[in-house]
Amino acid sequence: MAPSLSSPDAHNDADILRVVDPHQHFWNLDENPYPWLQGERIPFRYGDYSSICRNYLPDDFRRDWGPNLIVEKTVHIEAEWDRADPVAETRWLEALSAREGLPSACVAFAQLDAPNAAEIIAAQAQHRLVRGIRCKPASAGDPASAKRGEPGSMDDATWREGYAELGKNGLSFDLQTPWWHMDAAAELARDFPGTQIIINHTALPSDRSEDGLAGWRAGIERAAREPNIAIKISGIGLPGVPWSAENNGPVIRDTIAAFGADRAMFASNFPVDSLAGDYATIFHGFAAVVKDRPEAEQAKLLRENAIKFYRLG
Repeated sequence: MAPSLSSPDAHNDADILRVVDPHQHFWNLDENPYPWLQGERIPFRYGDYSSICRNYLPDDFRRDWGPNLIVEKTVHIEAEWDRADPVAETRWLEALSAREGLPSACVAFAQLDAPNAAEIIAAQAQHRLVRGIRCKPASAGDPASAKRGEPGSMDDATWREGYAELGKNGLSFDLQTPWWHMDAAAELARDFPGTQIIINHTALPSDRSEDGLAGWRAGIERAAREPNIAIKISGIGLPGVPWSAENNGPVIRDTIAAFGADRAMFASNFPVDSLAGDYATIFHGFAAVVKDRPEAEQAKLLRENAIKFYRLG
């Protein structure tokens, strides 16, 4: 039998923050292939990520919750396992879930513009944990460089052929791309209205200048006009700056203002966001920012929307 996610005593404590985490990762570097964690370091928005280049498994995750917090369910997002065999990551996760009780579901990988995209998507969809696919489309490094119609982008005809397979297999799409590509995301959503898009990491508002935030707000507001786009409020740490509700509160509130409490959800991005703050600081920070909102809305942001969009019920 899989271990319990929490102790019975904790469930009786009224001070416990109960959450569903729709964006986390596990990896076993001793057994499985993750080039970005085991080989040469890649450019990364948080800078040096050496501290997360170690095994990270359910026991590590549970320790990271700290006191006064229970994670009831989670969604594992593909962790850039060696792309030669993406279904192998799904098989490993299902064995892990059966043994450890986590994750509760997963978003798997398929290269949407690959010749075998339809085959890989169909294979992923056969696994009980799989709810969607993440494949990061080609993106520009800054707003000034953003162009429509680039190879491998959301406009690319071959990429879209792969994307069309998601709806055929009943899968959602986790979109990780900077805010300056939200115009393409909105068009993709309109062209495939039956496929749910879930934006990752708040559309990456890393530039906190006045102009940067204005561009980001315009981007997410454009995406939010499409009813089949939701968003995960995660990945909003700043390099070298401890995670705090004070720093990140405006981004959190602006995201909820754009999408409403029905289409936004809080997520940890752990262990990656341990580079910005500890788990309790991040989730209690989320809760603090929205404590003045109705309890029903708080529940949606902390638990219920994740259950709804990832079909965890």
